[in-house]
Amino acid sequence: MKKAIKVVAAIIENDENEILCALRSPEMSIPNMWEFPGGKVEKGEDLYEALKREIKEEMNCVIHTEGIFNDHTHEYDNFTINLIAIKAKLIEGTPTATEHSKLVWFKRENLKSLVWAPADIPAVEQLIQEKNSLLI
Repeated sequence: MKKAIKVVAAIIENDENEILCALRSPEMSIPNMWEFPGGKVEKGEDLYEALKREIKEEMNCVIHTEGIFNDHTHEYDNFTINLIAIKAKLIEGTPTATEHSKLVWFKRENLKSLVWAPADIPAVEQLIQEKNSLLI
């Protein structure tokens, strides 16, 4: 049976309506693909607390979590990931890539130009749909 991993990811939007995207480093599993920053939920940890901890550890920032945006389960060859994307706002610090190759702010309409980790794609599509529905 495949190992199941619960992961939280931050959908952080800045004042210019750009979303923070993180490029996985060559040393990470699923290397050189884009994702929303975050990480594994530890045993007994609340989703929101896990995300705050991960963002502090990975990017030296403090965030305010706003609510679950997308909850998706994806099966990779060797494991299954339950990715819970949570909308968040930066409240302290400037994101710094300590584990990722790079961090970039992207407009929603440009998100599709990146090569995303498969588990993140449903959240990307939902962000683009949300943008389109705001224009109507």
